[in-house]
Amino acid sequence: MNRRSFLLGSGLTTAGLISSGWGESAKAEAAPISDFGISAPPDDENPRSCRPEDPLAALMDGNKRFVAAWRQKDKATTMAARAEAMAGLWQHDCFLSADVLSTGQAPWAGILSCADSRVSPEWVFDAAPSDLFVVRSAGNTAFDDAIASMEFTVSALNTPLIMVMGHSACGAVNAARNDAPLTPLLEQLVTPIRSSLTPGEDLEAAVKGNARYTAQQLSQRSTVLAEAVNKRQLKIVASYFDIHSGTVTLL
Repeated sequence: MNRRSFLLGSGLTTAGLISSGWGESAKAEAAPISDFGISAPPDDENPRSCRPEDPLAALMDGNKRFVAAWRQKDKATTMAARAEAMAGLWQHDCFLSADVLSTGQAPWAGILSCADSRVSPEWVFDAAPSDLFVVRSAGNTAFDDAIASMEFTVSALNTPLIMVMGHSACGAVNAARNDAPLTPLLEQLVTPIRSSLTPGEDLEAAVKGNARYTAQQLSQRSTVLAEAVNKRQLKIVASYFDIHSGTVTLL
């Protein structure tokens, strides 16, 4: 698929990737949306207007807001009070109308995370619809479809950041560390995790090592992603989400 086909398929086009050398002030100029048969929304109703200057800082700031709500929730003694504590999120986000979102997307971060029900990137980073391009699978490995999906968001949607996020008490990583029999498909799933393991490490260290390994695999196995990194158009990072505290730590 050529680049123009990618762009037409995305429903929203931008010319050039935003630089991930975020100390620089240069921004990507947008190609006229009307060139592709889509009416351009006003500046304050444009998906590109929601993109932060520093995507990584925006993720971490969103996580700080989540942590504050997460800890407040744990102080509550009733289900209703816990719900009220969590309802304080999404007050600082960029919420676009459905009319705008139906024309396309401009995610400013790609997240490759575990499919674990306790790990929801939109919650963990206090993010609005269209902010994050999320791929999830047990063990957050660099499987083929995940890499292809990240190639799409970088090439077609100009996403400048990819974060691989492991998490505490990961069942897939724990399964990879043990010798318990697995189904053929589960065995296939944990095989790349086993490639990241170091003998004698505990589960937390194994999860962190797997996240780092996956982040490395993205650029090693994808020419598209490697070129974007080399041109400082993309940054790939690994992180660890602690379920108990709600905190995301960069690795």
